[in-house]
Amino acid sequence: MAVVDVLQRFSDINPLFFAIVGLALTACVIGALSYSHRVPKNAPPQVKDDLPVVGALGFWTRRWEWWSERRDQSKTGTFSFHAGPNMVVALSGDKGRQLFFESKDLGFTEGYAVLFGNSPKVSRTITAEDNNLSFSAMFHRRLNFFLKNDQFRRKLPILISDTKQALEAIKNEPSGRTNPFESLYRIVFRLTIRMVGATEIAEDPQMLEGVLKMFETIESSSTATSVLFPKLPLPALLKRNWAGAQLYMMIDKIIKKRASSDEKHDDALQYLLDQGDRAERVAQFVVGALFAGLLNSGINVAWVMSYLATSPEWLAKANDEVRSNAARYAKNPTAPLHQQLDDVPIEAWEGEFPVIDMCLRDSLRLNLLGTAFRRNISGKNIPTGNGDEVIPPGAFVTYAPGDIHYDPEIYPDPQKWDPARYMPDRAEDKKKAAHGFLGWGSGRHPCLGMRFAKLEQNIITAYFIATFDFKLEDESGNVLAVAPLVDRNGHSAHKPKEPQFLRVTTKET
Repeated sequence: MAVVDVLQRFSDINPLFFAIVGLALTACVIGALSYSHRVPKNAPPQVKDDLPVVGALGFWTRRWEWWSERRDQSKTGTFSFHAGPNMVVALSGDKGRQLFFESKDLGFTEGYAVLFGNSPKVSRTITAEDNNLSFSAMFHRRLNFFLKNDQFRRKLPILISDTKQALEAIKNEPSGRTNPFESLYRIVFRLTIRMVGATEIAEDPQMLEGVLKMFETIESSSTATSVLFPKLPLPALLKRNWAGAQLYMMIDKIIKKRASSDEKHDDALQYLLDQGDRAERVAQFVVGALFAGLLNSGINVAWVMSYLATSPEWLAKANDEVRSNAARYAKNPTAPLHQQLDDVPIEAWEGEFPVIDMCLRDSLRLNLLGTAFRRNISGKNIPTGNGDEVIPPGAFVTYAPGDIHYDPEIYPDPQKWDPARYMPDRAEDKKKAAHGFLGWGSGRHPCLGMRFAKLEQNIITAYFIATFDFKLEDESGNVLAVAPLVDRNGHSAHKPKEPQFLRVTTKET
């Protein structure tokens, strides 16, 4: 029987039914609206749009615009709001930035665990019997091993081979053009799997694409509703957990196949197994490492090529840098440029591409979006440095990189991509403010994967420049004079809303 029919029959018996229901609903609405999030009196001032239950919706819908508006409305530049039930203190300015990145009382992992909310659930809970290390400690220890010099040196030939194979596919593309936010993003994904995953995944295109879809499902699950209502079985949460379970089952299958055949591989998965890590932890590690190594790197390598395609001056500088390094180390100086690069040693890849490094640096400045998170884990009030204001115990803390990266006093014409900002005579990131550049983390939490991110960026950019001449086009094939502006309200580095393409022509030499 339809619900409406039931209600109608009951209303026939009791004419007051709908009036009672209406009064009850009205009381619930009034009760909810009368409830408001409260912050301690000595906390930074609470924003006016901190709504009951959900908190500040602008933080989710137009993050940078909302954050910068609330910062400018506050006399001290600090303010308080809620993300669902979670109290958040926003810091800004030099004092706020130094506190955020230097305080031992602000927990990094604790901040992201709730407000970022991307980690998938696996099949069962990891217990102390599984490993004496906490997952955070295990993750850092394992990742540090994979980023050692000898690992880079051993992996360099296969990283180059994977890159050249992908560029060959671009060369053979019938359309004569490629979407860098798909093709170059996938190169970064494959190289990252090479460093922190399994050979079976890296060398199987179907499996590689499957893992990428799982990762993107997990990454896209960090919605406002999943953070505001973490216990509700929302579609994003269910998809995230299903993707995590799929990844676990894939890795478990690879592990069992290796065990049944006594196979041994020279890869990250084998090392993790040799250390006694179970399949659940291996799956968690792979997802965590992909977040650390792909999200920003995969997007930024595509942006750098888009910026270079619309900047003849910097493309010429990068081209000269690639040619000079190739000539310096090439065993056969008459070979094509992309073959000469095969002889460049790891030390040169890491330290002798300053132009490409500056190109990446300003792309990171423009594309480090959203806000960073911490949590007061000290159990006491933490002074903000603004009068009597404090960060209460247990409160979350946020800082928007745009506070410094988009500051015209630090970076003139901040929306412009301009690698010259980092030339010694300008050094805009170092001259005026502490923690003036946050692209690789700062203070107590620098980016663990910075070396690998720079290495893969240098390899992909150098080989692309050595292989192709290129220009930027929109979807209709119109040549673009400048790269599109970044949507500053994004919560993290992201692909442009309107697809853009690189029209490529293979270089003869």
